[in-house]
Amino acid sequence: MPLVIVWYFYKAWVGNQTEILYATIRMVIQLLAIGYLLLILFENKHIYMGIIVLSFMLIVSTWICIRNLRTKTKNEYLYIFIAFTISSIIHLILILYFVLQLENIYEPQYVIPLAGMIFANIMNGLSLAIERYESDFERTKDFISSRRDAFKASMIPQINSLLAVGLVSLPGMMTGQILSGVDPLIAVRYQIMIMSMLLSGTGLSIVIYFLLKQRDLIKS
Repeated sequence: MPLVIVWYFYKAWVGNQTEILYATIRMVIQLLAIGYLLLILFENKHIYMGIIVLSFMLIVSTWICIRNLRTKTKNEYLYIFIAFTISSIIHLILILYFVLQLENIYEPQYVIPLAGMIFANIMNGLSLAIERYESDFERTKDFISSRRDAFKASMIPQINSLLAVGLVSLPGMMTGQILSGVDPLIAVRYQIMIMSMLLSGTGLSIVIYFLLKQRDLIKS
């Protein structure tokens, strides 16, 4: 019911009556589909299958990230894809090898959920950064100040979540672990890892994107 209320006012104030409906229906279909797909992936541990799935997730994340941009060039898509790829691979390797210490680098029950968290967070943070940068740069034509304001704005949700955790909110993964009977201190340790990963993953992707963007501006 609250979703219906939000949809009504979104339609009335924004003038778009299909976006929330489309996103909600798509979310339900996608989650049902991924539920069945995960059953297959968890039984089939071939690394080639994992590479295909992760590549697909990267491509879709990049496409979603770029959809709200005013300037949709091949370079923009490439820069976002590179930023996504480098940041997510670095964080996945660090977690799988040095935190979880998995003997086999590809364990789908770990790799796919962690990659999903990283991609989703990078997608949101990078979208905010690029949209804010475009808006500011169009107005000021000052790369340094536009980059600064965009970076700061995109990191506000990440930093706020770190400041609020344990005082205002208990994150979903930690809550799920506690409900399933895991020792709260173990759940806390994993949550610290996850939240650090999400902030640094998003921040690093934004840094990489703007370094590529700056190189473009210098060339021109």
